[in-house]
Amino acid sequence: MKNAGFTLIELMIVIVIVGVLASIALPSYQDSVRKARRSDAQAALLEYANYMERYYTENVTYTGASTTISSQYYTIAPDTSGATYTLQATPIGAQSNDSCGTLSLTSIGVKAATGSGNCW
Repeated sequence: MKNAGFTLIELMIVIVIVGVLASIALPSYQDSVRKARRSDAQAALLEYANYMERYYTENVTYTGASTTISSQYYTIAPDTSGATYTLQATPIGAQSNDSCGTLSLTSIGVKAATGSGNCW
């Protein structure tokens, strides 16, 4: 009579293989999620810049257009000085581990990040 099933060694080999695959796949997945969230912040910065330009058209100043937008992963706030502005998207929560750090967009269209890498 032959026993059907797995031996303990076969089971341990499968567990090791799954563990190795998970240790490779999980960081890549987390990086992809951070990039997607960063794209949402970039879109929000561009939308906010459009709002600022509409405000300037009506009021001939950026002062007074300061509204802070918060999401689950970024806080977006303007720094206005009458004729110019700088919008900053500061990562919060789980997004704080993003290598790009704080994203910024100025009234003349300059895009920057405090971190490293290709952030825009």
